Amino acid sequence: MTVYFIGAGPGDPELLTLKAARLIAACPVCLFAGSLVPEAVVAGAPEGAIVMDTAPMTLEETHAQIVAAHRRGEDVARVHSGDPSLYGAIAEQIRRLKADGIDYEIVPGVPAYVAAAAALGQELTVPEVAQSLVLTRMSMKSTAMPAGETLENFAKSGTTLAIHLGIRALREIERQLTPYYGPDCPLAVVYRVGWPDQVILRGTLSDIHAKVRAAKITRTALILVGPAMSDAHGFPDSALYDAAKPHVLRPKVKAKA
Repeated sequence: MTVYFIGAGPGDPELLTLKAARLIAACPVCLFAGSLVPEAVVAGAPEGAIVMDTAPMTLEETHAQIVAAHRRGEDVARVHSGDPSLYGAIAEQIRRLKADGIDYEIVPGVPAYVAAAAALGQELTVPEVAQSLVLTRMSMKSTAMPAGETLENFAKSGTTLAIHLGIRALREIERQLTPYYGPDCPLAVVYRVGWPDQVILRGTLSDIHAKVRAAKITRTALILVGPAMSDAHGFPDSALYDAAKPHVLRPKVKAKA
């Protein structure tokens, strides 16, 4: 018996990996986070399967369902939004599985920031503008952030930030980032990316709060901020395909057409 932690992606059922879809269709028990995973994602569960929305359940209640499945010798599809390794709350589940001697496997999924970049139609790592991406969140009412993991510290790099759980803290984000990025730094808010009611708002650190308030977005949104979010700068082409810069797979310099 195995518990499969399955990344369902941000919401679009077509972003499920082939492995994820195969396992959901094979497991007699399917536990999914219904607040973030649409029912269409688990619609492929086998006939007669136990399919439970864990949104109203506690950690101990979901683990009890897994233990019961283990006693029956039934595999469990534990379906999470995005990719389980990012804010998936699987570490505490794995700790309990190990304590009970229950096997598990993690099946990666499409993270929200990847789907958001696709929805925005842009690259997050632009040559000589930003070559790093910081994934972080605001603490708000959730678990406290570790010491040193502050927006100010990340902002010192000047690179792209993907901020989770921050839509209700836009004023604080503006206050902390403006000294490093400037008030006109481009920013995008992507609400419920991959869902039918997806909303994309573009703006700057100084004006995005008003736009979000007008759109009445209060949850389930990702914030992407940094110079790479602009298409106004003249960045150089990547060296990867530069004819004048050979590499191991293209060892000879090619003349420009």
